[in-house]
Amino acid sequence: MDFDPRDFDSRDDDRLALDRHRGGSAHEDLDRDDDLRLPDIRSRDRSDDDARELGRGPGDDSRQSKAGEHSRDPRDDARWPERDGRERSVDPRDVFTRDMTLPRGLEREIVRDRGHEYTLRGSETRTLATVGAFRVVSSRDLRERHDRPADPRSGDLRHLREQGLITTVRVPGSREHAVALTKDGRSLLEHHRGRDQGDRQTFWQGVKRERELEHDLHVYRAYERAAERLAERGAHVERVLLDHELKREYQSWLHERDRDRPDYDGHPDRTDEEIREWAHEHDLPYFDEELHFPDLRIEYRDRDEREDHEDIEVTTEHYRGAHAASVAQSGFSCYGGSSLRIGGGGGSRGGGGRHGGLAEEMLD
Repeated sequence: MDFDPRDFDSRDDDRLALDRHRGGSAHEDLDRDDDLRLPDIRSRDRSDDDARELGRGPGDDSRQSKAGEHSRDPRDDARWPERDGRERSVDPRDVFTRDMTLPRGLEREIVRDRGHEYTLRGSETRTLATVGAFRVVSSRDLRERHDRPADPRSGDLRHLREQGLITTVRVPGSREHAVALTKDGRSLLEHHRGRDQGDRQTFWQGVKRERELEHDLHVYRAYERAAERLAERGAHVERVLLDHELKREYQSWLHERDRDRPDYDGHPDRTDEEIREWAHEHDLPYFDEELHFPDLRIEYRDRDEREDHEDIEVTTEHYRGAHAASVAQSGFSCYGGSSLRIGGGGGSRGGGGRHGGLAEEMLD
């Protein structure tokens, strides 16, 4: 199943032309689960974790409604027990569990969702939320309790997979495994989060672009480095948006006036001037008669509580020619992702953050 990223570049879809006759739908199919998953591995000797007495935690029906009434602020929330002595705010993963009413401790607790019963502990809650926020994350970038490296064939990942909450996919040509939520995994997150919120973190399910899998795994790594730099400056992350979400918002706006038109022919009636204004309002670059989207947008508040964002593009050794020039002109902070393939070489490096400094720092 090896593939060469040069054989297919869906980044061509990322540069949506402003020509009114090229306004096709960018909506994503969110309900597809990839079939390429590791088989369930059920050891004769169950983990000691499974033998522990299970508590009735935040997922218990009797407490769930009360727990969901108030959302948490990441700066005010209690520390995670498995990270004793470390402030929650320094871990870039914790923002994704901020509004969750799911277990956060060392021991597994019973959680219910839509007639199903699951058991989770804090590290597994964090894994589900992190994977959901980025659609796919490499198993090597995930951590179990006590900050131990995750293994797709044991521990937290095996437990989550056997419960049907995640799927694991071998990255073609490498030893890495991509982790993604299943439909049930996403449902569990959506049904155990606070209701009274502003902009909610979007969670995704399934492996969407298998040919882009190697590239997409680097998006979380780019986020982790950027979030750590922001934390050093006293900023805190509010949420992340993938390119899918930005494109979906754009397409929804693009066709907003077309739904009730009896003569609608599939082409939006937005003018170039309107599209240019939309791009300006959303702080997205427009040039060469095209609207350009980053791989990742990090929304954060700085130390003075001012809202801002950082746009990031993951570049690889295959970015070249006009495409590479376009990425450089966009002004996005660039993260050089090296190949995941066995024996693969390092990635290219770029720069030019729009908000100053992050691009250079990320590429040190």
